[in-house]
Amino acid sequence: MKLQKIYNHLDKISPFELQEKWDNSGLIVGDLGREVSQIVVSLDIDFDMIEEAKEGTLFVVHHPLIFDKLSQLDFGKYPSNLMEQMILQKQSCIALHTNFDQTHLNQYVFEKVLGFKMESQKPFLCTTQGEWNYKALLNLIKEKLNLPTLKVVGKKENIKSIALCTGAGASLMDEVEADCFLTGDIKYHDAMKAMSEDLMMIDIGHYESEKFFAEILMEELKVLPIFAIIANSKNPFHTEIGS
Repeated sequence: MKLQKIYNHLDKISPFELQEKWDNSGLIVGDLGREVSQIVVSLDIDFDMIEEAKEGTLFVVHHPLIFDKLSQLDFGKYPSNLMEQMILQKQSCIALHTNFDQTHLNQYVFEKVLGFKMESQKPFLCTTQGEWNYKALLNLIKEKLNLPTLKVVGKKENIKSIALCTGAGASLMDEVEADCFLTGDIKYHDAMKAMSEDLMMIDIGHYESEKFFAEILMEELKVLPIFAIIANSKNPFHTEIGS
């Protein structure tokens, strides 16, 4: 199957034009006129995936392999080392990042994973109303996202509205209209700002809140006449408990 046909399908379900200006979704490595032998879907891409995949594989990932401008291709460093191996094996890569956040990922995690009923939605924010006890909400998030611990800012015993942005969404806190904001990668100064504005925040992890990307996209690829599989992306962090 031609890479162009797959690209067009992905652009239809989650238009690349929706991506943020700083993003790099779309074709990362490859030739739109090339034949693709199979599709591998994953949150990220690593050397083991590339090495194990056969020639002509298309990787469809959430996080773009190239974010910043490349001034050199040093094949001993990331991401050039991965790109070299992909080129040698005639493999391709397409990223669906901030466009997919808006069209699929945030809503899926909010409704299908955490079980909330979305009542309003902005481009990167899902919001609902209700009543939640502090401990009950934390237990729900730990269970659904498989998080052994949680970092919380501004504890509130009774919560009447919740907003969510998967990945790293703390920069959106000024747009949040809720008692509690769920997102990942909350930094120290984000937390200080949230406390001063009486906004409760719960860090739900970057990987943990986005790891559902592959299973969501696989449903969208079933209509294509090509073999597609999920590759399990590895969380670059691990939690050490105890000594």
